[in-house]
Amino acid sequence: MRPRLFGATASVAALGLLGSLVTSCGSSGSDGETTLRLVAAEYGTSPATSSKAYWDKLTAAFTAAHPGSKVEVTLYPWADVDREVTRLVKEGNAPDVALMGAYSDFAAQGRLYAASELLSIKAEANFLPPLAEAGSVDNTLYGLPFVASSRLLFYNETLFDKAGAEPPETWEELEDAAKALKEEGVLYPYALPLGPEEAHAEALIWELSNGGGYAGISGGYNIASEQNTQTFRWIKNNLVAPGLTGPVPPAELNRQDAFAAFLRGQVGMLNGYPSLLHEARAKGMKVGTISMPVSDTLKDGQPMPSAGVADWMMAFKRDGNRQLVGDFLEFVYEDKNLSEFAGRYHLLPSTVSASQTSKAVAGDPSAALFLNALRNAELYPVNEPSWLQASDTIKRNIGKAVEPSADPKAVLEGIAREVQDIAKQP
Repeated sequence: MRPRLFGATASVAALGLLGSLVTSCGSSGSDGETTLRLVAAEYGTSPATSSKAYWDKLTAAFTAAHPGSKVEVTLYPWADVDREVTRLVKEGNAPDVALMGAYSDFAAQGRLYAASELLSIKAEANFLPPLAEAGSVDNTLYGLPFVASSRLLFYNETLFDKAGAEPPETWEELEDAAKALKEEGVLYPYALPLGPEEAHAEALIWELSNGGGYAGISGGYNIASEQNTQTFRWIKNNLVAPGLTGPVPPAELNRQDAFAAFLRGQVGMLNGYPSLLHEARAKGMKVGTISMPVSDTLKDGQPMPSAGVADWMMAFKRDGNRQLVGDFLEFVYEDKNLSEFAGRYHLLPSTVSASQTSKAVAGDPSAALFLNALRNAELYPVNEPSWLQASDTIKRNIGKAVEPSADPKAVLEGIAREVQDIAKQP
């Protein structure tokens, strides 16, 4: 989802999407209308694909059904939205509702409504379990998952056929396939995007496939675990050192560049999400999707959780806004509204009922694969208040673990110390 497992990078200025901000939230204006302010991430990449069209339609339908109410929507690029919402909160001008990539720091500050204060019991119980768990702090749901994504391993079937390679189920088989692809002249046998754009996602996918991950068993972080150290040592020795990850050093390869190379037919394998599969199919590419191969050290190749990502709705406490915010969120999470947004951007709806009724999921076997993976996914530890800063540290540094002169253990321990210091900050 970001996470960034998805999102736009186009500037707001280029799209012309910034609306004026009012100074009161959930309050009545001179015309007697009660205004709700929503600040949301922009999912589109151009005016033609902007989220504005969706929100215009939804808010018009909502206000028609709720006379005397008004909704003002402000869109920011993913690169800016977290920072802008944080700024508004610090200025005492928080929006009523925000849609962004993290929520737990605001929950820790006591600024957010719990879902139970806003939604019906039915609506609160409707979120997919892994997403509801990630959106909860101390068993209370504060981050409402909006749209989500899981990751699968993509492979170019045409390149695999030419190389005589087989879809891998284990790390060793992935290495063998990468060697065969390299011998066939494939530029990126396995694209490993550990550049700062989204290194924390690629790293988590690999860590989970060896029984590791970011989160500690009893909370907090466990970044420099033995499993994670083994994972990056294997990647360095078995993929990077033999030149199986392509001409760009992994620490310098960003996700979008890897995706672009895949769409050019230059990548044999990489981890991707639904919208990339949609783009590849639109270009006529033959693409296979499978679960991430697991470490050969795991017993009987036992399946590991996939990596999942969600974007989060949150509602800020303001005098007099609770009823309107609750009504609005109930409307947003109606199946038809949530499914329309998810389908527009080839993502997955976050609720059980919308997942069951989604035409996009029902009509696409690959979408069903992503949804099944999401049901058993492990997400970032977004319920840690320090995650937003911790993830930035991981993104900037974890690619160093596979550099030629690096000691993966030392790199991970350095990241862990920095993250620990962040977590200790008040």
